[in-house]
Amino acid sequence: MCLVVLAYDCHPRYRLILAANRDEFHDRPAAPLAWWHDAPGILGGRDLAAGGTWLGLDRRGRLGVVTNFRDPSTYRPAAPSRGALIPRFLRDEAGARDCADRICADSAELSGFSLLLFDGRGLAYAANQPSAEGRPLAPGIYGLSNHALDTPWPKLSLTRERFAAEVAADRLDPGPLLRLLRDRRPAPDEALPDTGIGLERERLLSATFIVSEGYGTRCTTVVLIDREGEVRVEECRYGRSGEPVGRTAVAFRVTAGSA
Repeated sequence: MCLVVLAYDCHPRYRLILAANRDEFHDRPAAPLAWWHDAPGILGGRDLAAGGTWLGLDRRGRLGVVTNFRDPSTYRPAAPSRGALIPRFLRDEAGARDCADRICADSAELSGFSLLLFDGRGLAYAANQPSAEGRPLAPGIYGLSNHALDTPWPKLSLTRERFAAEVAADRLDPGPLLRLLRDRRPAPDEALPDTGIGLERERLLSATFIVSEGYGTRCTTVVLIDREGEVRVEECRYGRSGEPVGRTAVAFRVTAGSA
């Protein structure tokens, strides 16, 4: 994913509320949201180039989401896929904090990443840039793009503010949350970060919803996990010009002990 907003343990009905955009090259093959045939307890879209995922859940109510860290100097062309970190977490029995620490300890060979890991009760953050870091997170509303947690890039600050308003107003149907992440307006030049990719690219990537021929927002995902163990996941997929090309909704109840 390249833009994630998340509310953790700060709503009377929902333990976790997430809305996220996945931005990727349009030519990179991917499978839509589904239960995996080779790992039936895992639910998520799938990167068909490397086999991992950008966002996944399991039947125990665990959830992981990963973003890349935008810094060309940290990119390792031959490194293992960062998408493998999510199924690694979902197959684990340890809590989110312990998994975050283990992943950070093993992260030196990977390109830059940030992770949010939810184990059904607790939330943790893990990253290997600008240095390896794993830590638990307190209840609250968080935002993550292609840098460290809550880095105040314009699109992240704006989306987090709008998301917080939806949470406070209790407008938590997937539809409004999906629409929240479709803003195509770029940030003004004076507000853009400098991440080493050039002004034109910074402009393109500054929009919440990115549209271009080669690279753009491929899908938006909303996850609602309530305090009774009911889970709703909805994914809307988009084509090169930003038009909707598919939508999948899955609902299930958390099953204790499921793998």
